[in-house]
Amino acid sequence: MKQLNRTEITLLLLGGLIMVLSAGLYVFFIMQNVVCWSMLLGAGLFVSIQMRQSYEGSNITIRRLRKILGLSGVCFILAGGFMVEDSYHFLESLFSGSASNYSLYINIFHHNWVVLLLVASILEIYVTHRISYELKKENEKCG
Repeated sequence: MKQLNRTEITLLLLGGLIMVLSAGLYVFFIMQNVVCWSMLLGAGLFVSIQMRQSYEGSNITIRRLRKILGLSGVCFILAGGFMVEDSYHFLESLFSGSASNYSLYINIFHHNWVVLLLVASILEIYVTHRISYELKKENEKCG
């Protein structure tokens, strides 16, 4: 795996910290209209730096895990987007034609950022540990 430099590591940690703080503040109804945007910003920062860490090897397992990590990143960004939609209701007017459409809007967007955040977090934890294990195994073979 390509190692990140100090600046990238700092930005990665900052993005993760912003996401955690934003989600916590949002859950406790503290400045929801502001922290939803910081969640989206933190997710974008975290995912963009994480995707800079590439793998140049030929291990198919690690390549597959990197793709799952990409899916996790998409879920983090969607969670931020859903959080913004939960606060501002930008898309509500598209679904307001009938009661069934509005019900569909509620089913899709209403507080479902939590589900996306949970899925992303579980994938992130799983993939991080598996990649670490696979890299250790790969290094023991070579060294």
